[in-house]
Amino acid sequence: MSSESTDALVPRQPDATPAVYDAATLAVLHAMEEAAEKHLDAIRPHNTKRGYANDWALWEEFHGWLGEQTGHPLASTNVTKGTLVGFVVWLDTIKLAAPTSIDRRITGVTVTARGLGVEVPKAATVAARQALKPLKNDPERMARGRGKAAAVTPEQLRQMNAAVADGLAGLRDRALWLMAFGIAGRSAEVAELRAETIVHVSQGLEVHVPAVKGRPPRDVVVSYGKNVDTCPVRAWLTWRAAAGITNGPAFLPITVWGQLGDHALSPEAVREIIARNAERAGVAVRLTGHSMRAGFITTSRRAGKREEKIRAQSGHADNSPAFWGYIREADKWTDAASEDIGL
Repeated sequence: MSSESTDALVPRQPDATPAVYDAATLAVLHAMEEAAEKHLDAIRPHNTKRGYANDWALWEEFHGWLGEQTGHPLASTNVTKGTLVGFVVWLDTIKLAAPTSIDRRITGVTVTARGLGVEVPKAATVAARQALKPLKNDPERMARGRGKAAAVTPEQLRQMNAAVADGLAGLRDRALWLMAFGIAGRSAEVAELRAETIVHVSQGLEVHVPAVKGRPPRDVVVSYGKNVDTCPVRAWLTWRAAAGITNGPAFLPITVWGQLGDHALSPEAVREIIARNAERAGVAVRLTGHSMRAGFITTSRRAGKREEKIRAQSGHADNSPAFWGYIREADKWTDAASEDIGL
């Protein structure tokens, strides 16, 4: 067998040197890259894109915090091993985010950065997930945001109001958690609220709660509160005027520089705002997005409101085990079996 025949049987090793293309080929490849990005963006689910936008807003908030700590602000386009690992630590220790949430944030920041033309080193994402790995092995961290939500009380709402941050973000946060309470809303419902469908009338607010995750929409009313610190109506009107919102998403992200975003918050962002403000206020129990919904039902029931009126506000089905569980909790001390029996 000739050497030429032998050479034909030996697999050729890939050329280690990068290919060199002429200008025309480069132009075609570039056009295909842009077309691919547009196609992928078009087929990406709306909630995913909105989630990525919130991930990036949180990334910018981290950079603002980092600038305050170091005295030297960095551009949010600085996606490096150091900044991405620092982001993981910040989310864990400052935001108290669950490891699964942090994992999604890493993906969101990476995808968004690359979409902006930023080169994200593979070593950076590998290091970030290495930093995340021990957090996923911590049961307490993994339990963050899970389990039955504690029902918030009016006293805790006043406690949160007393500790709310100054500025536009504080006005938004207060309006958000009080609106969530007032409509007995799920986090996904609060995220989807539209300013033009929150109508101010003499008695309070008429709110259209949109359909989410296959659940039907509903129209509810939110009355003025007797206490100005916990009045959902006044809180909404104050936030709306300060933000200049007339239509579009009711609640928007805000950068560390006080600039409004142009997209709605994600359900996860709604939950984080509520949890962060409760922690800031020193509330004894961990509150989540669902705490506002549970709190409305139990508080309304203890005030003597009828079951059908409460259920219409919350959107629960007639036979919902969760709803009746809240009612039983609220009625626990009403005409208790052990009360006034001669003990």
